[in-house]
Amino acid sequence: MLAIINIISAWAIPIMIAFIPLYAWIKKVAVYESFVEGAKDGFSTAINIMPHLVGMMVAISVFRASGALDFFVGWFTPLLSKLSVPSEILPLGILRPLTGTGSLAFTTDLIKTYGPDSMIGRIASTIQGSTDTTLYVLTVYFGAVGIRKGRYALKVGLFSDIVGFIAAIAVCLLIFS
Repeated sequence: MLAIINIISAWAIPIMIAFIPLYAWIKKVAVYESFVEGAKDGFSTAINIMPHLVGMMVAISVFRASGALDFFVGWFTPLLSKLSVPSEILPLGILRPLTGTGSLAFTTDLIKTYGPDSMIGRIASTIQGSTDTTLYVLTVYFGAVGIRKGRYALKVGLFSDIVGFIAAIAVCLLIFS
């Protein structure tokens, strides 16, 4: 069974790359012209996203440089220690909804410091896979398409991030303790 999965994995993308242009040719679609038209649309979308992206990056930098991140970590450390949760994880829970790159860099630092097989490394890796960059998505993508009323999306997104954060910690503590 594993050998079959490996063969499928190795051939899935090359087959798709060959199949899509072949299918378009059969359907008499101008493949190259469609690609160029899509690239033009992508370029204009990138230009529209840029101001929102810059604003979000500035806000994240101010949040970290102001000491607000350290303040929140210090405030929750006693509670986390009573729950046997490493406090080193908390900044990741705060950063993850804000920035994917920043949270990945923070996770990389945690893994370099504590090791990939440490409880901190395992929890950090699980959080990376269990949560999303909610505020980044709402700011950049909603801003790019002109959605101004995203309060329900914000509530649901942040709630799911909190649930993912707590579940990642609980599962890691349950499995690896």
